[in-house]
Amino acid sequence: MTVFTPDSQPPEFQPLELQPPEFQPLELQPPEFQPPESPPTSEAHPLSMPIRNFSIIAHIDHGKSTLADRLLQATKAVSDREAKEQLLDSMDLERERGITIKASAVTVHHEYKGEDYQLNFIDTPGHVDFTYEVSRALTACEGAVLVVDSTQGVEAQTVANAYLAIASDLEIIPVINKIDLPAADPDRVAMEIESVLGLSAEDCISVSAKTGQGIDELLDRICRDLPDPRPAEMEQTRALIFDSHYDEYRGVIVYIRIFDGELKVGDKIRMMGTGTSWTITELGHNTPQPEKVKSIGTSEVGWMVAAIKTLEDVRVGDTITHEKNLAPEPLAGYEEPQQMVYCDFYPSTTSEAGKKSDFEALREAIEKLRLNDASFTFEAQHSEALGFGFRCGFLGLLHMEIVQERLEREGGVEVVQTAPTVTYQIKTTTDEFIEIHNPADLPDPSQIAEIREPIVKIEIICPDENIGDLMSLCDGRRGIFQTQQFISEGRQMLIFEIPLAEIIYDFYDKLKSITRGYGTMDYEVIEYRADRLAKVSILVNGMPVEALSMICHRDNAEKRTRGMLLKLRKQIDRHQFEIALQAAIGGKIIARETVKALRKNVTAKCYGGDVTRKRKLLEKQKKGKKRMKSVGSVQIPQEAFLSILDTSE
Repeated sequence: MTVFTPDSQPPEFQPLELQPPEFQPLELQPPEFQPPESPPTSEAHPLSMPIRNFSIIAHIDHGKSTLADRLLQATKAVSDREAKEQLLDSMDLERERGITIKASAVTVHHEYKGEDYQLNFIDTPGHVDFTYEVSRALTACEGAVLVVDSTQGVEAQTVANAYLAIASDLEIIPVINKIDLPAADPDRVAMEIESVLGLSAEDCISVSAKTGQGIDELLDRICRDLPDPRPAEMEQTRALIFDSHYDEYRGVIVYIRIFDGELKVGDKIRMMGTGTSWTITELGHNTPQPEKVKSIGTSEVGWMVAAIKTLEDVRVGDTITHEKNLAPEPLAGYEEPQQMVYCDFYPSTTSEAGKKSDFEALREAIEKLRLNDASFTFEAQHSEALGFGFRCGFLGLLHMEIVQERLEREGGVEVVQTAPTVTYQIKTTTDEFIEIHNPADLPDPSQIAEIREPIVKIEIICPDENIGDLMSLCDGRRGIFQTQQFISEGRQMLIFEIPLAEIIYDFYDKLKSITRGYGTMDYEVIEYRADRLAKVSILVNGMPVEALSMICHRDNAEKRTRGMLLKLRKQIDRHQFEIALQAAIGGKIIARETVKALRKNVTAKCYGGDVTRKRKLLEKQKKGKKRMKSVGSVQIPQEAFLSILDTSE
């Protein structure tokens, strides 16, 4: 330290010169724009990683979605905080009803014997109406996990889905679920699986999708027993489209399984079925959240975005290949979904002022729903009774119910639904075949050689004590008994051939009522068969009402139409003249009801005198009523149509 004395002089003070730094302008770079819901990007997984592709199949309410939730948690795809019930069911309707409507594909990873496996699995629907979804999912897989409820045993859709997997030559792992319940009997169910499906009872895995018991064993079994995907057969790229849905911001999202080659972001592709070309803008996996990757290789499952505007440009079952290196032949695809049930949707408002706007609102709601569900069709329809509406085709009754509820929820419209009908084949006198979905489209009877209706093979699994009642039910619906099979102690399978038109109304409700909820059914259309069918027209005051016409068997026509006329008579208000309600086949009237006329007491003023004065007044009134009936029109309220469409007794 320096010490200054009185004799010493301090150094001369030098002021500190501060130079301001040279000004550098701040360069602000705008951040790169990211779409609001764009999934994160990661590197593609190496193709050397072993891959297992499988679907989860089962009867409805046997625990597929819950099992999928546990698989996601066991593979750390979702944390315990993110986990929730029915994680893969995106629609509120699916959660409320506890059913899966749309198949969901997910990619997860599991370590087995020190090796990381990529597991691509699809959670499929279980109801018979969505069998088409299951068949599409199985085509993209090499294996299937067949889930059976340990308290219910093998059900009708269990058998149907197992046969689909066997027909696709898939390796099946039987899983007995819900073993934590007090009523569980896994040993009995394992023997049912062996006797009905031919799968060894010793190969069954007992799990509880609710508690997670047995899930790790199932994952190890999937890695060990399911086969490797087949190697690429050619150097050209081929990818199978097995599903798609519409996103408002990104267009159509296409779900693909690559069988040969690979796809990269920026590739120009061609869809071999439609012949259209697109450029890939995004690729990714669902893990279960969307995760973008730069490429997807052979045997992998993922999704693709290519700025496709409408679902009409994407055909499920089509093959994707490179534009510059086309594959010589496409992959085996699927048949187009066959609509089995048809009905009309009309806006519920009938006022003249609001009819057009209500119809436009219904059109917008249907078109928007069609973007996310390509399995139903619609076309414009006009009815003199209900106005403008749409003729829609569905895969089944549940599909029809789901579409109607989604229209009311998502579209904000109230609809009137007509009675469901099926497709008929008409053989004309010139040996031509035409298909009709509406009785109003039936040709002139003189041009019809025969009418053919769809016949279904129906499999009913029921308790032993209900066999007699169910046979009577099927006989009353023109069913033909085929065979009876033993399932297990106390349960049998009945197989009938029944016209589809006889089971689309209340057959399932009757089945559940007879068996107290223990009966299940599955059906498939096997052929069209000619029978004594005829168009029944409903006449109101001599004028046919096409909205109420139907095609039915001649033996059942009188009983069925008499019940319709009784309902119609209660709903139509009385007019100043008598109204005849008639059912006719051709020119023959088979049933009639009458709505009595409102009658004014014209003889009230005749308090005395000769009786001829009263007769003269009554005759004058009678002539007026007759003239009024010939020129008057009958106002049929909408409630009358709704009461007839109600199939409940």
